[in-house]
Amino acid sequence: MSETDYDIQPQTKMVRGPKRASYDRETVHRIIDEAIICHVSAVLDGRPVMIPTAHWRVGEQFYIHGSSKNRVLGAIADGAEACICITHLDGLVMARSAFHHSANYRSVVIYGKARVMEDDTAKMAQSAVFVEKLAKGRWDTIRHPNKQELKATMFLEFDMEAVSAKIRSGDPVDDEEDYALPVWAGVLPCHTVWDAPIDDSRLDRSLLADATSA
Repeated sequence: MSETDYDIQPQTKMVRGPKRASYDRETVHRIIDEAIICHVSAVLDGRPVMIPTAHWRVGEQFYIHGSSKNRVLGAIADGAEACICITHLDGLVMARSAFHHSANYRSVVIYGKARVMEDDTAKMAQSAVFVEKLAKGRWDTIRHPNKQELKATMFLEFDMEAVSAKIRSGDPVDDEEDYALPVWAGVLPCHTVWDAPIDDSRLDRSLLADATSA
């Protein structure tokens, strides 16, 4: 692998729309880090299966976690190759013709086999990284996982080697003769935003006040 790009491998070589492909590490990292949910697929008992799950990254290591009894994660833990996809929808591309409607997006696909993390100290450290990705500073305010909870949670670690990104941006691309049609064309931007927090129905704000004043 080069310093700035991932090596192009048979499973990551872009055949359809190769101009939209990117193997740039910084681009790939940014797409991964800005997302919270990925989709993980593998073959289980001869059939393709897929689950959505949260993820995080540390350097060139990619992580997912879930119940130790999860069948998909169990299959990956037993050696099944995983295919992981992350996608951001940035806008709907509204063309003058039905055929050229599209979407602006940023996506990453990762192929690989995982290592199961067994060490509780390492699992605790990755729990902290994950929580801090969700809300910086929160790890220091919450109860940390106990031994039983760590045992019940499977942590899978992937080397980021077979990786590619695919990105579309910009205007619709219509057939030349269609630019004369009296039809609006352009992009409908799409953004993910967080609303104001909603208190848990059992939240006791007096406890928060006590903790703040302590």
